[in-house]
Amino acid sequence: MNAEMTNKVRLFQKQQVRSIWDEENEKWWFSVVDIVRVLTDSDYQSARKYWKVLKGRLVKEGANQLVTNCYQLKMRAEDGKKRLTDVMDTEQILRLVQSIPSKKAEPFKLWLAEVSATEISIDEQPATLTESAKIAKTGASVAKNARVDLEKKLGRGLISSKNAEELGNRKRKLIKGEKDER
Repeated sequence: MNAEMTNKVRLFQKQQVRSIWDEENEKWWFSVVDIVRVLTDSDYQSARKYWKVLKGRLVKEGANQLVTNCYQLKMRAEDGKKRLTDVMDTEQILRLVQSIPSKKAEPFKLWLAEVSATEISIDEQPATLTESAKIAKTGASVAKNARVDLEKKLGRGLISSKNAEELGNRKRKLIKGEKDER
């Protein structure tokens, strides 16, 4: 990984998720503990312990590739100091989310796809509606490819009739201008 990385704090449902853009590899790295904290509705220390136990469980279950491919990068901690933090890219985060039982899993996956699409849009700086549409398609393609790749590796689909229906209902509400309860 390259020294040319941009640290950024993102918000998922008003909770911070630290991330770093790796310019050389053109990918986002996200703090694992922050994601665990968001999905489990826990404080930072509890999320750290949860991640430590989950890492051990994943290795025992033979899913150690996820743990092995987890890198450490320096990110700003709550005390303001930069500390080594376990990070994963978007594809790895999608796998991690599947390992944590949470009501927030589906909304989090949608948020992750949105983050990818937004960054592509910012990088490209579209000037016309046509360019914006093209960039939106690219962002959707990134999210789709990550989902399809993960489904192949898991040997099962991630989209169920329940969460597809839920997503459809959310889209209808947004189109009608109604407020989403999430």
